[in-house]
Amino acid sequence: MTGSATGRVLRDGTAALFLAAIVVSGFGSTAMSLAAGVWVKSLTGSDSLAALALSAVWLPVLFGPVIGTVADRLPRKPLLVGSNLVMALLLTTLTAVDSAGRIWLLFAVLVVYGTSYVLNDAAESAVVAQAVDTRLLGDFNGLRMMANEGMKLVAPLTGAALYARFGGGAVALLDAASFALAAGLYALPRVRTPAPATDRGGGRRSGLRQLRDSPVLGPLVLAGSVTMLCAGLNGAALYAVVDKTLGHSPAYAGVLSAVQGAGSVTIGLLAGPLLRRLPERVFTAAGITAFAVGVGLRALPYDAVALLACGLIGAGLPCVLIAAMTAVQRETPDAVLGRTAATAGTLMMAPNAVALALGAGLVSLVDVTVLLPLVGAAALLTAAWLVTGRRGSVPAGPRVSA
Repeated sequence: MTGSATGRVLRDGTAALFLAAIVVSGFGSTAMSLAAGVWVKSLTGSDSLAALALSAVWLPVLFGPVIGTVADRLPRKPLLVGSNLVMALLLTTLTAVDSAGRIWLLFAVLVVYGTSYVLNDAAESAVVAQAVDTRLLGDFNGLRMMANEGMKLVAPLTGAALYARFGGGAVALLDAASFALAAGLYALPRVRTPAPATDRGGGRRSGLRQLRDSPVLGPLVLAGSVTMLCAGLNGAALYAVVDKTLGHSPAYAGVLSAVQGAGSVTIGLLAGPLLRRLPERVFTAAGITAFAVGVGLRALPYDAVALLACGLIGAGLPCVLIAAMTAVQRETPDAVLGRTAATAGTLMMAPNAVALALGAGLVSLVDVTVLLPLVGAAALLTAAWLVTGRRGSVPAGPRVSA
């Protein structure tokens, strides 16, 4: 079942090229995300500025509805190629960052970096919806998630080793090369490009309104928002769990993260077939339930349970994102697909960033053995609401044999 669906996606030349571009750019971006904070810390000695480096990348996510509109106003394939080439050129300027006095250049590029990520994600979602068979969108998005999570298992180590040996400029050049290669891959497929949104009906409709008015998309994105809020609180508790609950050194967090990544890779491979056989709400609720159980189990002081919990979290959390974005691609008119995808991304990812900051404070006030079961309970309530609320208004996704 899985092999057949995966094979059909990979045999589709356009889908395979887009997946290759995602893998290439994702490798460079993941390596750079680690190096940026270390780079800032080494030049300034400031922990707060190092944390701000990651915030600079996340900041443009808050403006996703506006940025996504650009993807609806311009030809999307040239936009993908051009934005990747611009980022490749900008990243080469970071070789000049060799002192605290030039750290502003790194922050400026990181903000553009985050903007490019939101723009590319919106344009790519729209192009993929045009180019890939609707019945295979779940498989494509699952493989995309698998590729992204797989990069998180290897790219940070590569970035750290490269930084330690040659410095931040070398990591920036690696990322620049990945953007340039991704631009070449995006340029290869022959994709039909509809007229800009201003020439088509519905071009003025906002992404938020599209989500709000859809009985399919609204509940999925809302559940995703709440779940990602819980995920942020869970993520903020990581080092407290490692230290106070399990009694290990901070380095043990790498083991737990690797297990979580393995869970995400696994569900990425299975998501497409499961989405063809389950209603989207059921698939999403099952994922949220696995995530909730995993979060609750992290409160227990046993290594084996902690590893199981991380596997459940890694397998459950991507279900929310895969189902929501697949539904957005399938249910949204092309004229507003870019802004709708970007708006959905903002509504689901912004709570995660906010909760990470909020959780950092909560962990110092509330014991994780209390906090994590409460977070897990909130996620379970979200899953229950998703499968019981207005059930009749949400049809199951298309079901075909794999």
